[in-house]
Amino acid sequence: MAKQKVFFFYTEKTSFRPKNANALKTWLLTVFEKEKEFLTRLNYIFCSDDELLKMNQDSLNHDTYTDIITFDLSEVKGEIIGEIYISTDRVKENAKEYSNNNFEQELKRVLVHGALHLIGFNDKSDKEEAIMRNKENEYIEMFHVEQKPSVPRGTK
Repeated sequence: MAKQKVFFFYTEKTSFRPKNANALKTWLLTVFEKEKEFLTRLNYIFCSDDELLKMNQDSLNHDTYTDIITFDLSEVKGEIIGEIYISTDRVKENAKEYSNNNFEQELKRVLVHGALHLIGFNDKSDKEEAIMRNKENEYIEMFHVEQKPSVPRGTK
C-alpha cells in the first residue's frame, strides 16, 4: 500500500485561513513531485509575529522577527515529514516591501520556500540564495487556480 501524501493547514492564535487551500496543496504536491521527493506529511502553521518571534528565540536562539521557520521532522531517509511556521503579520509586511502589496503572491513564496528547505535547498550563501529564489520563481509561475464562473444571485 502506498503512503498517502498529506498536507495540513493550521492556525495558532490567528484567524487567518489561506484562500484556495486545496489549490495550494495541489500546487505544493507538484513541487515535491517535480523535485522527485516523497512527502509523507507536511504541516503549515500560520501564526502571528509574536508567536514566531518567541519560537525563533526559544528554538533557534535568534532574537529577530522572521516570516518562516521550517522544522524537518523526518526520521527515515527519503521520506519528508515537516512543520513550517509562517507569520502572516510578517508576510503582510514583506508583501508591501517586495511584492507590490500582493499578499497572495508573497504567501506562495513563503509556502514554497519552506517546502524547498525540506527538499534540501539552503539559502545561507549568495549562491544558495540565488538558486532558492530561482526555484521559488519557477514554482510560483506554475501556480494556477481555476476560476469558476460566478453565478448571479437568485439563479441556479
